[in-house]
Amino acid sequence: MKIKWTILVCIINMGFGFAQNPIFTNVFTADPSPHVWPDDPNTLWVYTSHDEPGSNNHYGMTGYHAFSSTDLVNWTDHGRILHLENVDWAESHAWAMDAAFYRGQYYLIYCMKEAGIGLFRTGIARSDSPQGPFTDLGYVKGVEFGQDPALFIDDDGTPYLYWGHDRKCFAAELNEDLMSIKPETYVDLTPQLTHVFEGPWVHKRKGKYYLTYPGLTPRRWPEKMFYAVADKPLGPYEFKDVFIDDFEGQSGTNHGGTVTFKGKDIMFYHSAWMSGGLSETRSSMADYLKYDKNGDIIPIVPSKEGLGNAKRTRTTLLLEAENGFAAGGELYNVFVDTYIKGYSGKGYVTNFDNPYDHVSILAQVAKPAKYRFIVSYASPDGDSNHDILINSHIYREFKFPQTKTFKEIDFGLVDLKAGDNLVRIFKKDWKPSKGDIAIDYIKLVQVFEDEQ
Repeated sequence: MKIKWTILVCIINMGFGFAQNPIFTNVFTADPSPHVWPDDPNTLWVYTSHDEPGSNNHYGMTGYHAFSSTDLVNWTDHGRILHLENVDWAESHAWAMDAAFYRGQYYLIYCMKEAGIGLFRTGIARSDSPQGPFTDLGYVKGVEFGQDPALFIDDDGTPYLYWGHDRKCFAAELNEDLMSIKPETYVDLTPQLTHVFEGPWVHKRKGKYYLTYPGLTPRRWPEKMFYAVADKPLGPYEFKDVFIDDFEGQSGTNHGGTVTFKGKDIMFYHSAWMSGGLSETRSSMADYLKYDKNGDIIPIVPSKEGLGNAKRTRTTLLLEAENGFAAGGELYNVFVDTYIKGYSGKGYVTNFDNPYDHVSILAQVAKPAKYRFIVSYASPDGDSNHDILINSHIYREFKFPQTKTFKEIDFGLVDLKAGDNLVRIFKKDWKPSKGDIAIDYIKLVQVFEDEQ
């Protein structure tokens, strides 16, 4: 049974206070790529593209986010992990992406348009941690018009790349450095995938390869989700059926992937539920994926309950101070250190010696809302006083009591606006302090209206 539009409008008006779909309500996201990494089977990671609030096009998409959870209810948004500004060869269109763990490193594989040419390329970036930020390595050679890439690592460690656009889908085995395809393995999968349009994704189950993709029937928007099955990663594939049909409040596009987490299969995709039906401001969704006795996917009917583990999900922004420009922030006349132990991430920011020395951190949110503002810090030699600027509002004279180890301090509720919010911690004047502060990270915890 399909969701009635009246119910959908009610959910939107409630601000999704009591719903598990969309699964992330703090920020507009699309094209979710879910993964469980082999070194941490108890954490689910989801990598997404990012839609600007109020946008009426997909051309302004410029960056990617990473989310993690251990219980599917409480999520961490690790902020911006890669942006157009960090990719020298690209000029626009940070569209769909995927991620992979390969030979001890984490990879983000994404598409952007090449500067001066306007042709989609499949870019690849690397990090030594799943939350990034990721460093661009260039684009994959041999992939023409490389939109909507998916990177599948088979059980034997062989990497395969899939990509598709405008009613076409291609695949190839990658070389070991992931920077180019093996030309002799290139295959055009288009004839095998009925209604294919874009966005391929491959997962393996009981020795079979499932290729899921958004398609049109024919050239009729919005997109539905279809799938095909093969005995080998490069096919041939046997077309099966649609498994996410039209539903109320869907976006014009659809895109997503599957993951097995704690013994259950989950399908991530996107809708326009949180934006009230605006196809250019989408939100990630999640529902359990089930199969019949023949291994065929049982169709998913999107519902507000989603994974149904609680009345609603909650997202906390965890923004590492040391990430700086790579994550949309700035380190001004301060530096990253690791002397004080117990920090998270790759270090902390310190050396606030002069007036207006600061660390700036980017927080992106979907709608104006209040968030609980928490800072992890250390101040070994004495109390420290610092000002905090959030956008144009200064929260003056925050006192950080002496602590020789990193601890969190809760400064209460702050207001964030829709879109980009710049949080700046700085020293305002020459007034001497007893000790230099070390900023590890900030947390912005989602607070719902009924909790304020």
